[in-house]
Amino acid sequence: MKYYILAGEASGDLHGSKLIEEIKKNDSNSEFRSWGGELMSKAGGNVVKSLNELAFMGFYEVLINLFTVIKNLSFCKKDIKSYNPDKIIFIDYPGHNLRIAKWAKQEGFKTYYYISPQVWAWKENRVETLKKYIDELYVILPFEKEFFKTKHNYKVNYFGNPVLNNIDEFINKKRLKFKSKKPIISILPGSRKQEVKKILIDIIKATNKFPDHKFVIAGVTHIDKRFYKRLMKGNKNIEVVFNKTYQLLNSSVCSIVASGTATLETALFNVPQIVCYRTNFFNYFIAKFFVKIKYISLVNIIMGREIIKELIQNNVSSIKIEKELRKLLNNKKINNDYKSLRKIMGNDNATQKIVSHIQKN
Repeated sequence: MKYYILAGEASGDLHGSKLIEEIKKNDSNSEFRSWGGELMSKAGGNVVKSLNELAFMGFYEVLINLFTVIKNLSFCKKDIKSYNPDKIIFIDYPGHNLRIAKWAKQEGFKTYYYISPQVWAWKENRVETLKKYIDELYVILPFEKEFFKTKHNYKVNYFGNPVLNNIDEFINKKRLKFKSKKPIISILPGSRKQEVKKILIDIIKATNKFPDHKFVIAGVTHIDKRFYKRLMKGNKNIEVVFNKTYQLLNSSVCSIVASGTATLETALFNVPQIVCYRTNFFNYFIAKFFVKIKYISLVNIIMGREIIKELIQNNVSSIKIEKELRKLLNNKKINNDYKSLRKIMGNDNATQKIVSHIQKN
């Protein structure tokens, strides 16, 4: 069977690679063409569009890259038609994927959406698009199934969260080794250049106040190493490791994290964290009108209260990061909150169950 898998960011690349590995266990003759990164490529996907061509975040960035966005949509449609897959799997990345899903369904392709767009946070009108053009929708947050059923009379699939299984593979593995014997504080600044640049400068300034700790940035290979080096400006107490985020979290005493899936992953590794998020004024101004949720981190959203500190927009400063990091290094209560979070998330073999459902339907 032939699959076309569409992901647009690093977390989607990870989930896509796990799907490919699981599908191949059940069908050794399966073929994959994909949009993604190094992980999907290693798993056996023929990557035709890499993440560095796709990582546009926010209203403003999409606007100034509109020609590239349109070109990518056109290429995608032609490439799908030429490949003629049996099934198309969309992984998050809703701005692009929902447009392709609409076209694909009208062309007669089977459509599967893995990791639902966060319509409960904003753009709830996208639910109608999902209902109309997606054959099977897979949600990975415990409250999402009820949201779709109660508010929209839409039956979706929830088999647990694959992040749990991905993390459990790493927890008992060896930790990363560094020349320095200092405790490690990890920095997860995101996978898009614009978001990395907006928060990393202030984080790096704050690191100077912690000479007894080693700071390590979780880099992504689709961002050039020189980009990180320029921001670090010769700071010898910081280094970068690439595509080893889970190994790094497994080695960390605490972490500074950009919002997104990484906040949940960090919590499931039981690593205390603070969340930093900053975008340009235009994106923030628009979001204030449309985003309907109280928190930006998945951990706080799932728990329904603030258990990790969120520094947003103008609150992202080296002074505030230093202050919250000092609190974090002495915070023992957060471990109990993380235990409650893991209990809510459950511990099912989600990827295996999702793949089994995709192959049967």
